[in-house]
Amino acid sequence: MAARALSSRRVANLLIIIVAFALGVLLRRTGRFGEGAPSALNAFVLNISLPAAALLHVHSLRFQSSLLFAVVAPWILFIVGALLLDRIGRALELPRRTIGCMVLLGGLGNTSFVGLPMIEAMYGREALGIGIIADQPGSFLVLATLGLAVAARYGGGSATPREILGRIGRFVPFWAMVAGLLLTPVDYPPIVVTLLTRFADTLTPLAMVSVGMQLRVGHLRGRTRPLALGLGWKMLVGPAIILAIGVAAGVADPLVLQVTVFEMAMPPMVTAGIIALEHDLDPPLAALFLGIGIPISLATLPLWARLIG
Repeated sequence: MAARALSSRRVANLLIIIVAFALGVLLRRTGRFGEGAPSALNAFVLNISLPAAALLHVHSLRFQSSLLFAVVAPWILFIVGALLLDRIGRALELPRRTIGCMVLLGGLGNTSFVGLPMIEAMYGREALGIGIIADQPGSFLVLATLGLAVAARYGGGSATPREILGRIGRFVPFWAMVAGLLLTPVDYPPIVVTLLTRFADTLTPLAMVSVGMQLRVGHLRGRTRPLALGLGWKMLVGPAIILAIGVAAGVADPLVLQVTVFEMAMPPMVTAGIIALEHDLDPPLAALFLGIGIPISLATLPLWARLIG
């Protein structure tokens, strides 16, 4: 009976993701919310929903050495992917900015907006804390450091240490994660748990509506190879390598291994796409990474979940 209830909850969570994504696409086409709606939704998710989820779920985590795997995996994925995709891009004589876009979008996953809702759908709410650990000291710090450095290198700009620290300091979910960890010895009062839960529950529907509203399919002509290479690394080859590393390293907690590999299989990060646009790293290709990668992931991620158990 309990297994059936858990299965029903996961099906319901997956339906929320699909329906919210479809509603986002529909709302964009109707034009009812205006062009600025995704930015407003993103701001709410980043500054309210995600911090609430971090305070709630990271607080319940108990430190174990296997959690380090969730932190390290995004760094391995990005560094190995950057070296590999850069070499392949140069061999194919792709434009410098196209290679930069492929490295940035192919190395950074949507471990929050898509990742956390999908983790809840596939593994249950209790696994969200692991996902947030993989997202914040993992994917986010990779973006704020190596990601900015890559964008500067291929886009002709610069990312000073002061600029990098400033981005980290202004990112509310990061400090919510830190606060959640520091408050681990303290029990939240019931009213605080209720408030955090209600705000955290807005993460899935609002994030997926926002993603759906930002769906853009650009021109594929001349960009199929870098798109296929980037998505192939991000959603297939890279996660398989992370899985092999985790098994070889003997990660003790099976849930940590499963959720970490699942996070590494996420589609390209929306924020990485924004940085690619800001640095003029082949904007049409950046749009393709997001517009095609996210819908494809709704099919590939359940397959990954089944594969890794």
